Amino acid sequence: MKCPEQEEKDRMRVLHVFKTFLPDTFGGIEQVIHSLASHTQPFGVENRVLTLTQHQPRTEVDPSGYTIVRHKCDLYVASTGFSWQFFVNFKKEIEWADVVHMHFPWPFADLCYELARVRKPTVVSYHADIVKQVFLNKLYQPLLNRYFSHVDVICAASPGLLGTSPVLKRFKDKTRLVTYGIQQADRLAGDDPDVVQWRNRFGNRFFLFLGALRYYKGLHILIEALKGRDYPVVIAGKGSEGDALKAQALAAGLNNLHFLPEVSPEQKPSLMRAAYGFVFPSHLSSEAFGIVLVEAAQQGTPMISCELGTGTTYVNQHERTGLVVQPSDPEAFGVAMDTFWQHPEKVCVWGAQALQHFDKHFKAEVMAQEYLAVYQSVL
Repeated sequence: MKCPEQEEKDRMRVLHVFKTFLPDTFGGIEQVIHSLASHTQPFGVENRVLTLTQHQPRTEVDPSGYTIVRHKCDLYVASTGFSWQFFVNFKKEIEWADVVHMHFPWPFADLCYELARVRKPTVVSYHADIVKQVFLNKLYQPLLNRYFSHVDVICAASPGLLGTSPVLKRFKDKTRLVTYGIQQADRLAGDDPDVVQWRNRFGNRFFLFLGALRYYKGLHILIEALKGRDYPVVIAGKGSEGDALKAQALAAGLNNLHFLPEVSPEQKPSLMRAAYGFVFPSHLSSEAFGIVLVEAAQQGTPMISCELGTGTTYVNQHERTGLVVQPSDPEAFGVAMDTFWQHPEKVCVWGAQALQHFDKHFKAEVMAQEYLAVYQSVL
């Protein structure tokens, strides 16, 4: 029988590095890191998340057992957080780890990695291409190329991203496919009190968008598509585009569009289950996967999304789990909503198949086992 000291020594230490984390922000990448850290823990992995915060720096332990180290963010420019405290302590944090798990994109972390001359086994989860900052991206290219030449394995979450990303194409010899997974939750019954409460509030049939109100989410396209249709739609979330979207909806004279700024993690499953269809009009490849689509599929809610050449169509498959249209086309998106509204029998079938698709491909336990194999391969 091993003593506690020996058991501690045998544990694999993995350091996750990303610019923000729960509960400061609730994005898809943050949820993936949480699922990965909490579900590799039972396999003998000790996880630590290194991140920034706009609040007080601190170290805390998540209820599932992993540690979160938060350094103060000093500056936030072009979707990138900078921190002197993070920079000063980065090498010490790296020394703790057996495996470094970087989560891309975060150029500041890449710079810290290179300046610290890290030579620990390193895995990168490539979550998305950098799309918006075109000029800055050109300046960043030499650092990016040097950084990726030093890491051991790059993981992408979908065949679409593997096939379209110019960065992954350059480093295809060290790239692997590891699909995202989320924690298993029971599909709620249609007569669940929380589900009924949402339907009483918004109607028995309503479309739902849930997520951050960011520029690449394409919500202006959704609002344009609703002109002359005005289906019941709930936009749940907050973000930089919120005021502009509300002004656009007011100018369009929409009477059935509801903005819901706050939805807690506990409320999300019932809201997803209550929705008639999940709308996801993201129109730029900054949307590399769409974890929220997986959450919709988990509740058996069919989806309407756009073909971006990334992972969104890996989750929502055309005429199997919902409908897929071309991006930046309000009329095409509106026609897809028409199809949903006019053919409830198809919606029922697509919802059942979305649930089956989730059960087969997107469970956190499967993702954890695949990443564990990646960690072991680089040690």
